Amino acid sequence: MPLSQATQDYLKVIFKIRQRRGRVTTSALAQGMGVSAASATNMVKRLVRRRLVRHTPYRTVELTADGEKAALEIIRHHRLLELFLRDHLGLALDQVHGEAETLEHVLSEEVESRIAALMGHPTADPHGDPIPSKAGALADVTHPRLSDLARGQEGRIARVSDEHGPQLRRLTVLGLVPGARVVITDRRPGGVRVRLADGRRRRVPAALARAVFIVPGAV
Repeated sequence: MPLSQATQDYLKVIFKIRQRRGRVTTSALAQGMGVSAASATNMVKRLVRRRLVRHTPYRTVELTADGEKAALEIIRHHRLLELFLRDHLGLALDQVHGEAETLEHVLSEEVESRIAALMGHPTADPHGDPIPSKAGALADVTHPRLSDLARGQEGRIARVSDEHGPQLRRLTVLGLVPGARVVITDRRPGGVRVRLADGRRRRVPAALARAVFIVPGAV
């Protein structure tokens, strides 16, 4: 039986919360989905009946093997679509997430395969997040945040958070996008100051600095 859009969204959010926090609760799931705790609990019960998750009441929600496979499939759709929308249709970095959220649910496996082949079977989306392989493997990549680096440290931006469109637009305006190289020139309670490889200098508020992930190393 095909999974509904709501089911796919829940599985995807469960997977992402586990990646960020290591533990998924129904309250965290409700927050991630933007629904009430009661709605999240009811959906979890349905997912348990379909053997897509395991739930320990008042404790954790865990994906089963089938649930994780489905989550990775929809994440693969989403991230391939984001890259396609940016590189082949010219959408801005802050636009691709919302469009991919809609299209990921109707993308056929054949079209997904053709998109992946057209783009040379990419391994990362425009935000720097790894794209799951067709077989369901996902690289476990962690990087320090820009906000964690010390004055004088340098590196390449590996990933930016795609959770907030306004943040992405601001990061794009500042030139703080995946691939850009930066040096921390100053640290203050309200954020950091950086120098880009082309010499431009930017003040990055703390909230933005926490949304940027860096591969440390010489610029």
